[in-house]
Amino acid sequence: MKKLMGALAITGITGAMLPGMALATNGYFSHGYGIKAKGMAGVGIALPQDALAAATNPAGMAFVGDRLDAGLDWFRPIRDSELVPVNAMPGVTGKFNGSGKKNFFIPEFGYNKMLNPSMALGVSVYGNGGMNTTYGNGGIPLFNGFSGKKTSMNMEQLFIAPTFAWKLNQDHAIGASVNLVYQTFELKGLDGFVASSMDPARFNDEGKDSSTGWGVKIGYTGNLTDAVTVGATYQSRTWMGKFKKYRGLFANQGEFDIPENYGIGIAVKATPKLTLAADIQRINYGSVDSIANPVSRLLAGNPLGSDNGPGFGWRDMTVYKLGVSYAWSNALTLRAGFSTTRQPVPKNETLFNMIAPGVVEKHLTLGATWAVSPSSELTVAYMHAFSKKVKGSGSVPLFPPGAAEANLKMYQDSLGIAYGIKF
Repeated sequence: MKKLMGALAITGITGAMLPGMALATNGYFSHGYGIKAKGMAGVGIALPQDALAAATNPAGMAFVGDRLDAGLDWFRPIRDSELVPVNAMPGVTGKFNGSGKKNFFIPEFGYNKMLNPSMALGVSVYGNGGMNTTYGNGGIPLFNGFSGKKTSMNMEQLFIAPTFAWKLNQDHAIGASVNLVYQTFELKGLDGFVASSMDPARFNDEGKDSSTGWGVKIGYTGNLTDAVTVGATYQSRTWMGKFKKYRGLFANQGEFDIPENYGIGIAVKATPKLTLAADIQRINYGSVDSIANPVSRLLAGNPLGSDNGPGFGWRDMTVYKLGVSYAWSNALTLRAGFSTTRQPVPKNETLFNMIAPGVVEKHLTLGATWAVSPSSELTVAYMHAFSKKVKGSGSVPLFPPGAAEANLKMYQDSLGIAYGIKF
């Protein structure tokens, strides 16, 4: 009971800390969950390693034993955008630095308890985010209506996932999580588009708003042989309450649901010390109107916030992840990984995405775990997301063709540390 109460207390503390986070790696999903998985490019569908396993595949909790994990990730995204050609429209076009805030600290927490040799009950706490930009020094004139206001946007999502996992036999398990989600949103300095909203009083500079919702995640993990493990997972669409303060911004009067996603994975123990693992993940951003609808719907008579109104124009993503783990000694395990995808912003949708430029595609990661004692361990992970530039083409429909284009650019680094206790 004391362990459970302590776990719940840490869950509450972690939840209170999460509003400082900002992610933007695979769209606005993280490249991985749990510091161990982050050291392997996020691989985890067939390779559960800690009590954050449920964030990737709930069935994995049946294989991690009794443990508690708590971590903190320092995340540093660098976001830039520009409206070109510069000489065509002085005062409107130019280069803009969206990294007014560069450093973010993202906590995570997981607790797992084996009820008996076949059943596990746990909770994983983690976050999504990434729609974060802060444009200082006059903001973006086209966006703020030449008012000189700072243009900024911040989206945060906190997941608390109670999880039950059941071993069907020694080698195969299924699991399910209920995803309880709390999300916040704030937008400043978009005065230039107020006239394009169905509800100008609930569009911009309304302070922080929040909503709650829930969804489910299910998964399977199976050892096909002593050396080969496979896994599969599916997360439903998370149905969120509407942002009432921003009902004039997001499609369908403030709707911002979290898209469904699913994936498959394999882990191969190539030698007693070397493990290779790979995941394929699909994120269906295109199913959520406020994320996927094109900005061109403004010209078709659909104002911002209206039924099926304009969004960010994002497309679905398929992410490919490859990771390697090597037991250097009984006390030290080394990790590395690489992931790649096609970023979600089409070339003709870069204008609105100047405030949500989640365009990186390739991630390189490194990690290590040191066994401090037989029952405790310290894990670190580093991630670099390579610079990606998206050049707009037909991206500013408000201007005559060729008058201006919006370009986006981003790269990222993160460094995380976690402490794990085995009971």
